Amino acid sequence: MREFAYAGGMLATGLAEVTDDPAALETHGWWAVVVTYEGRVTCARFTDVRPAPHPDGPWRAPGAWTTSLDEDAYVQGVHRIRAAIADGVVYQANLCRVLTTALPSGADIAGLGARLRRGNPAPYAATLRLPGLAIASASPELYLSRDGDVVESRPIKGTGRTAADLLPKDRAENVMIVDLVRNDLGRVAAPGSVTVPELCGVEEHPGLVHLVSTVRARLDAGQGWPALLAATFPPGSVTGAPKSSALTLLAELEPVPRGPYCGAIGWVDADSGRGALAVGIRTFWAQDGLLRFGTGAGITWGSDPHREWRETELKAARLLEVASGDGAGQGLAQRRTARP
Repeated sequence: MREFAYAGGMLATGLAEVTDDPAALETHGWWAVVVTYEGRVTCARFTDVRPAPHPDGPWRAPGAWTTSLDEDAYVQGVHRIRAAIADGVVYQANLCRVLTTALPSGADIAGLGARLRRGNPAPYAATLRLPGLAIASASPELYLSRDGDVVESRPIKGTGRTAADLLPKDRAENVMIVDLVRNDLGRVAAPGSVTVPELCGVEEHPGLVHLVSTVRARLDAGQGWPALLAATFPPGSVTGAPKSSALTLLAELEPVPRGPYCGAIGWVDADSGRGALAVGIRTFWAQDGLLRFGTGAGITWGSDPHREWRETELKAARLLEVASGDGAGQGLAQRRTARP
């Protein structure tokens, strides 16, 4: 199998075209979609789409990981964000780091996707191989779904090993991001149609729990995927509030691009007017002989810097264990990589 996409229980093969124009999602056919955090759009149309088991392939455990921010650098970044909050620049910002290792020889992204599906099932998981890029994602977070003119986002903010670990800070952060998502969707929604059917619900996932809210809206006449992406990207839960100020601050603090991590990954069926894009978290991507994985945490005034570092470790550990097959996800590498 060469190029393929697996998402929403559907296996797509027969790559027909690739474009960077999101307007293609309003035309015809079934599309795999990747938008990097930096805004690079890839839409790939496949001609053979069918319900099928997840494809499999050979996979080998990767070697040691390096991290774009070690613990000291990450803690300093948290202090910088708290200072920006004190100065009124931001209310919240999501500080991330990227782990990198050599892509094992002969490893197939389909094999990694199959491992994740067995070892860390996730509601918005996706695996795909496109020219120059391969992704295996176990995302638990919905960035945008669409069914006709009804759109929905389910931002995650608040993470712990159990519900007892969740703090008042986590709920406050979730409410903050819900307001941001409401405002984003309001730019393209019919007046008065933005609602919050669920606020701060507790969801269990392998090895941890999240606070998850649901924001729903009805698209205004004439609006579609290009307008939705323009109004809401990057996802609010992985940037901060206000979004523009958080993006500027994070660009100063994070030494490497996030790539597909914290972007959007999913599918769109233009013929039926349906689709679902996940936030690209819990996501591996292979490119240029390297395998990468991102992890991060939302920082507020109430954040404890070392606790936030441990949250990034918690989010990454199980996924790295699944990828290694031998529990090597414990104790992530501390060495800082150079800016590319």
